[in-house]
Amino acid sequence: MKQMKAKCMALSTALMFLAITGVAQQLTQAAAEGSNEKVSKVKNPFEKAISEPLVRDIYTADPSAHVFNGKIYIYPSHDIEAGEAEKGTGDHFNMKDYHVFSMERIGGEIRDHGVGLDIKTIPWAGRQLWAPDVAFKNNKYYLYFPLKDKQDVFRIGVGVSNKPEGPFKAQPEPIKGSFSIDPAVFTDNDGETYMYFGGIWGGQLQQWDKGKFDPEGSKTDLRKNEEPAIAPKIAKLQSNMLEFAEEPKDIVVLDESGKPLLGGDHERRFFEAAWMHKYKGKYYFSYSTGDTHKIVYAKGDSPYGPFTYQGVVLNPVVGWTNHHSILEFKGKWYLFYHDSQLSGGKTHLRNIKVTELQYDNEGKILTINPYGK
Repeated sequence: MKQMKAKCMALSTALMFLAITGVAQQLTQAAAEGSNEKVSKVKNPFEKAISEPLVRDIYTADPSAHVFNGKIYIYPSHDIEAGEAEKGTGDHFNMKDYHVFSMERIGGEIRDHGVGLDIKTIPWAGRQLWAPDVAFKNNKYYLYFPLKDKQDVFRIGVGVSNKPEGPFKAQPEPIKGSFSIDPAVFTDNDGETYMYFGGIWGGQLQQWDKGKFDPEGSKTDLRKNEEPAIAPKIAKLQSNMLEFAEEPKDIVVLDESGKPLLGGDHERRFFEAAWMHKYKGKYYFSYSTGDTHKIVYAKGDSPYGPFTYQGVVLNPVVGWTNHHSILEFKGKWYLFYHDSQLSGGKTHLRNIKVTELQYDNEGKILTINPYGK
């Protein structure tokens, strides 16, 4: 049993850095055979990358992309070398600010508008600015960001600006009742706006499993394999876009038989990086599976769900986990995502990318392989 666990841990570590579909299959077979020979023979996956980094002078990740004023604006994390050891709590992702980028067309020049928000200007800041999102309403732009407070607990804050590129002025306190990470904000056709959020392991969602933060709770473990998976959250926003209009609710993702996905279903259950978009009247809830490195999606008939699992949006990238956004622009759909091409595979020094996303006639998203066939 110990030997089997050791093999699994070795395989997991290798997958963090070489997690593309073909490579993952080779590594899995090598582990089954008790041999590491195949790992050393894997070729550079970036040779067949379907897209190139959008930004090359700084490291960027977790791209939230939106169309404002006829342009695409991208709000990514800004990766830096923080000098922290890599561990399950994610301390090595110690970002300090956000840059805002825009582009007038896919494949065109991308403009860096500079720093949109700096941690030094946030009154309640502790450390670690993680993946943000932005929404437009009331003739203003609202930047939603996760940040650890002075007690080292992740909360979600709001910055406000009159321009999509900022600068954004942070509110004096985080959103009351907010917690965990990865806010994604979606405004429906009726004008109601919702926030989707949550992330396990370093995102602390599992430490809120009993309704309040437990500092002594599990910092890395997932829920038991045979229990329903830890659920991402949704909360409607008030019209002022600064407060929750309700207590956060669980989002339930179901399997094909209508049963909730289980904690042990690492290929399909939620880990982090929620995103919502609408296509032909259906709600598409997409997210990262985290330790199995996929972007997957589920469909529903309401912004609250329940959502039924559908399949894989994006196969694994080099750089461990992934974080994405999906938008429509000039009649086509696009997937924004990241990998670690510029840093040669370092998990905390990433770069944002974009590729076209397509559906079949039944509304199913066609799976994208980031490194070709």
